[in-house]
Formats: sequence, structure tokens, C-alpha cells
Amino acid sequence: MNNKKLGQQGLEVSEQGLGCMGMSEFYGESDEGEAIRTIHRALELGVTLLDTADMYGPFTNEKLVGKAITDRRDQVVLATKFGNVRGEDGERLGIRGDAEYVREACDASLKRLGVDHIDLYYQHRVDPNTEIEETVGAMKELVDAGKVRYLGLSEAGPDTIRRAHEVHPISALQTEYSLWTRDPEQGILETTRELGIGFVAYSPLGRGFLTGAIKSPEDLDEGDFRRFNPRFKEEAFERNMELVRTVEAIADEHGAKPSQIAIAWVLSRGEDVVPIPGTKRVRYLEENVAASELTLGEDDLEKLDEAFPVGAAEGERYPSAGMQTVNL
Repeated sequence: MNNKKLGQQGLEVSEQGLGCMGMSEFYGESDEGEAIRTIHRALELGVTLLDTADMYGPFTNEKLVGKAITDRRDQVVLATKFGNVRGEDGERLGIRGDAEYVREACDASLKRLGVDHIDLYYQHRVDPNTEIEETVGAMKELVDAGKVRYLGLSEAGPDTIRRAHEVHPISALQTEYSLWTRDPEQGILETTRELGIGFVAYSPLGRGFLTGAIKSPEDLDEGDFRRFNPRFKEEAFERNMELVRTVEAIADEHGAKPSQIAIAWVLSRGEDVVPIPGTKRVRYLEENVAASELTLGEDDLEKLDEAFPVGAAEGERYPSAGMQTVNL
């Protein structure tokens, strides 16, 4: 596994990270034992960047990741996030970026993770009611105090990124990016590259859709949040499956999995782009990591560009309430 640099402040991570969210919530039933085995296997394979957030679970995903890395902290670049506020019962309580909350959230995450510092601390969503200067100012204080090493933003728009970067250097922006979500190519990537900020691509597999394994919305567990995602609704599903067939055809030519083609495409986007495919099973982790050995030719890339222009996917990437919190 090769490494890449995120930002210009010294942060270096594996060229693929591991998204841990689904180990605790959102994607059906959880298995703590298999999740921990998956994290350990990731580290064995050279994956160093582990991505979690306080809201996943809620709160239980950080505890899970902390448990998994107790005896191997020095192998991990640990990333977590704050800002999406949830109650112990899972209730969603809005978004907060005020200085008091930033400090409280960080201390709570450190305790759950069982560590003395967080390597990469993101604002999960921008608080529309708090100036970004206040939020990042409080995050800077955490760096000064040694509780956090590097700062990141998630789903922030160009103007917010610029304003935040003026308060304290931002090392990474995390935003959804995949063949069927190429929105960052319309101004976001241009901004991060101008400022020397790394880009972390979450959901590089289109929430599993680009693997080709989901043949119908009915394949998803009853509690799977993708059932409420517009792109997985019956009316959009078939149109989006047509896109996946291009990925499957290229995968057949390479003797690879569709998921590996999707990850290889994200890896091809630049030395500043790091995908963090999420999985909760060792088998899929190993398939994802193997994508780093796959090189797509110019012909492959042209076919994918033709099949997946910006806006190709049918339906928004989140329900309407979720779309109101991105690119602010």
C-alpha cells in the first residue's frame, strides 16, 4: 500500500483508508467481532487511515474503533468528526459548530476512543448558524493543546473552505466522490488544489451500488438507511443499474470486481485524492485493498467518463433534508 500526503502540514496516510461507519449503524446488522477483525486486517495490509465520527452509532463506532486499536495506536492515522449532534437514543438534534461544543465534542471523542490525541479532526457538517471562523478557531485551540494534530472539513463549499483555511491550515476536505457522484469536480477540487488541501473521498463505491451486488432495493435489510436514499428508490434504481453495467463490463476485461474498478477510478483522480471505502467484513476489505494494484488504461477511463458524466446518477445523493447540509 503506497502512501499519499494530505495537505501541506505533514499528514501522510495510506492511499486507501477504511470507513468504519457501517460497522455500527446504517447498513444493517452489526457484528463487533468481525468489525474488529476487519480493522486489524486493514492494518496488516498497510491501511493506516481509519475514519469514524461521534454520530455513528451514535457514539458506539468510536468506542469500537478505540477498542480495535488499543494495542496498535502507533499504526493508525485516526480520523473522527463532530458537528452532527445526536442524543443517546439516536435522535438527531441538529448541527453545532460553536466553540463550546467543539471543545466538548473533542473531549468526549478522546474518551470514547481511549486516546490522548486525534490525528485528523473534521467538522462533519458546517453549522449555518455559526461563523466558520469561530468553529475553526476553536479547532485551532485543540491543535495548540495537543489534543488534535491536523484539521479537516467535511461537505464544505469553496467559500467556507477558504475562510476556514485562513484561520488555520486545513489538511483535508472529506466529501462524497465516486463515479456517480462527481460533484466535487465543479469547484470543490479546484479550491482544495489551489489551497494545497488533500481530498478524502467517502462512499467511493456509491454506498455499495457500484459493486453491482445490489440487484434490487429489496436486497437491502429492513433497517438499511439506503432504502430512504433517492438513488435506491425503485424509480431511479433501474436507470442507475444501467450505469453499473459499464463498470461490470470493464471489470470483466480486467478479471476484477466492479468495486475494484470504482476504487481504481477514484485513485486515478490524483495524488491528493484518498478514497475511504467502508466495509464491515474482511472479505470485502481485501477486495477493496486489491484495487490499489489495478491500473486503468486511457480507454477504460474514457469509457467511464462517457458513461458517468457529472450528474449521471438518477436522484439526489441524500433525501432533501440531508442535501440542505452539504456544500455550505
